[in-house]
Amino acid sequence: MFKEYDVIVVGAGHAGCEAAAAAANMGSKVLLITMNMQTIAQMSCNPAMGGIAKGQIVREIDALGGYSGIVSDKSMIQFRMLNKSKGPGMWSPRTQNDRMLFATTWREMLEQTPNIDFWQDMVSGLIVSRGTASEERGRISGVITGMGQEIHAKCVVLTNGTFLNGVIHIGEKQFGGGRIGEKGATGITEQLVEMGFESARLKTGTPPRVDGRSLDYSKMEIQEGDEEIVGFSYLPVERIKPQEQRCCWITYTSPDVHEILKTGFEQSPMYQGRIKGSGPRYCPSIEDKISRFAERERHQLFVEPEGWNTVEIYVNGFSTSLPEEVQFKALSMVPGFENCKFFRPGYAIEYDYFPPTQLKFTLETKLIANLFFAGQINGTTGYEEAACQGLMAGINAHRNAHEQAPVVLTRSDAYIGVLIDDLINKGTDEPYRMFTSRAEFRTLLRQDNADLRLTPLGHAIGLASDQRLELMQMKEAAVNKAKKILADFPIEPGMTNDFLEANNSAGLTEKVKALKVLLRPGIGLKEMVEAIPQLAEAIGDNDPLVLEQVEIQAKYDIYIEKERELVKKMATLEDLNIPEAFNYEKLTALSNEARQKLGKIKPRTLGQASRISGVNPSDVQILMVYMGR
Repeated sequence: MFKEYDVIVVGAGHAGCEAAAAAANMGSKVLLITMNMQTIAQMSCNPAMGGIAKGQIVREIDALGGYSGIVSDKSMIQFRMLNKSKGPGMWSPRTQNDRMLFATTWREMLEQTPNIDFWQDMVSGLIVSRGTASEERGRISGVITGMGQEIHAKCVVLTNGTFLNGVIHIGEKQFGGGRIGEKGATGITEQLVEMGFESARLKTGTPPRVDGRSLDYSKMEIQEGDEEIVGFSYLPVERIKPQEQRCCWITYTSPDVHEILKTGFEQSPMYQGRIKGSGPRYCPSIEDKISRFAERERHQLFVEPEGWNTVEIYVNGFSTSLPEEVQFKALSMVPGFENCKFFRPGYAIEYDYFPPTQLKFTLETKLIANLFFAGQINGTTGYEEAACQGLMAGINAHRNAHEQAPVVLTRSDAYIGVLIDDLINKGTDEPYRMFTSRAEFRTLLRQDNADLRLTPLGHAIGLASDQRLELMQMKEAAVNKAKKILADFPIEPGMTNDFLEANNSAGLTEKVKALKVLLRPGIGLKEMVEAIPQLAEAIGDNDPLVLEQVEIQAKYDIYIEKERELVKKMATLEDLNIPEAFNYEKLTALSNEARQKLGKIKPRTLGQASRISGVNPSDVQILMVYMGR
C-alpha cells in the first residue's frame, strides 16, 4: 500500500500541517498521518491567530512560503493591529477566525499541494536502526501504526501536540484523551525513553464554550475590528478581506465570582496534586489567577465568537479544570452571562513532552538521525509557536532527505530564530510562549518587514514562490525610490505650514527637504503626502504599506542602525566554532554548572554557549582563552 517516502509527518495540527506543506512544496514525497482526518488543523483552544509577538511569527511563516498567514486571512472574521500606540517594533497583527473555515481551508490547501499523501491512523512506534561504527546514534527509517502498518521514510517529523499519553481533568474526573472526545496516543513516549530520551509532563487548559444566544451583550464592552484590514499574508491575491467584521466583547469577573470558584478548590485536580505537569505561566487558569493575584477584585474576560455561522462562544480568560457545576455557577455571576448555557465545560489536559535541549537547531534530535520534533512535543504553547517549528522541521527534514545543508534562523534573523534558540539553549520546564520582550533585536524583527528579511531565503531554498520574490522586490524598490525622493524633494514654507500647524508643529521659515519634515514628532507620511500635492505627484501612486515602510525606516533609522551594529558584534562569537567532541570536564576553571550545561547541550559556537542558562560571561572568556580566541 505504501511507497517509501522522503518525509513522514506524524500529527496534523498546526505544526504538522506546516511541516508537511513545506517539505512537499520543496519537492519531497510526504505522508501526513493523523488520527482523525476530520480534525486537521483544528483550533483546539481560542479561535484566533497572531497577537503580541505571535503576529510577527505568522508573518515570518508567510514570508518564507508557509500557509498559516493565507489560511488566517481567508478565515478571518475580525482583524486588529495590536500595540499601535507603541513603536513599530511592538505592532502585532491578530485575527479572530472562523474555527471551522480555518480547518477546512487548511485541509483544502494541503489536498491541493502536490506530493502530499494522507493516512488516518495512530502511530504507535518508530522504526529505528542501530548506530554504525562511524555514527554512534541510531537512524530513523519509518513508523509503525496502530493497525500494524510499517511505513518507511528517510525522515520523520513528530508533531504530537497534547496527545502523547494525554489525560483530561475536569474536577475529580479524569480520563485519557488528547483533546475532548478524542483518544490519546500511546507507545511513542515509552519507546523514546527506552532509547535514552528524557521526557516530562506539562499541562494546558481551555475554557467553557457557551451558547451566544443566551448572553446579554448590552452588559459588556464592545470590541470592534480595525477599519483598515491589513491581514497577515504578503500575497494580496490570496488575501480575502471580509466585507464586514464580527465584534468581540469584554466583561469582568467579580469578588462574588471568585468566592464561588474557591468552593471548588477542594475538588480541583491542580490543587489536589492530581496534575503533576506545569501549566502556562502567561495563560493561567481562572482558579490560578484568583489564587496568585488575590489582591485583584476582577479579571478581564474576552467574549469571542467562533465563526460566521455559529452561535458558539469562546470565553477567553476563563480557562479552568474545576468541576463543571462550579464553572457554570461562577460564570453565571459574570455580567452578561446570567442566563448562559454551556456547550461544554472547560478542562485541563496533561501530556508528555521532551525537553528541547535534546534537539539540534534544525529541530532534529541529537540521539536519532533524521528524527525531528516540532510543536508542543518541544514544550511550547500556542498555534503560532507550533506552526513555525513545523515549518522549520519540514524544511530541514526535506533537506536531510536530499542531503542538503541545513537551514537555521538566528536570533537576529527572525522571531522564529529567537524561539528555537531559546528552546535549544535554555530548555523549558513550563509551556513556552513567545513575547516581544524575548527578542533583543525586535526593532529589526518587525511584522512589517518580514518579507524583506525572509522571502529571499524562502525563495532560495525553493519554498517561497517566484511571485512572492517579485512582490518583495517591487516593494523594496518602491521603498528605496520614495526614500530618495523624500531626501531630495524641497518644501517651501507656504506649501506645508497649514498642515504643520494643524498637527501642532511649528511652521517652516525656510526651504527644507521633505525628509526633515517627516522626522518631526506627530507627522505621518500618508497625511503629509495628502496635504502636499506636489510631493504626492513626485512619489506617485504607492501602496499605503509602502508609505508605512518608508516612514518606519526614516523615523527609526538611528535605532535600526544601532541594532545592526549590535548584531555585528554578537556575530563575532557566532563565528567561533566549538568542536562537537569538545571535553568540557577537562576545563576545571569553568564552574561546575557551566561544565554540566555545556556538556549536555554541546553548543556549536561560543555565541550559543554564551546564551545557555547557567553559563556566565567569565565561563565564555575561559573558553575563548583556551581555544586561542
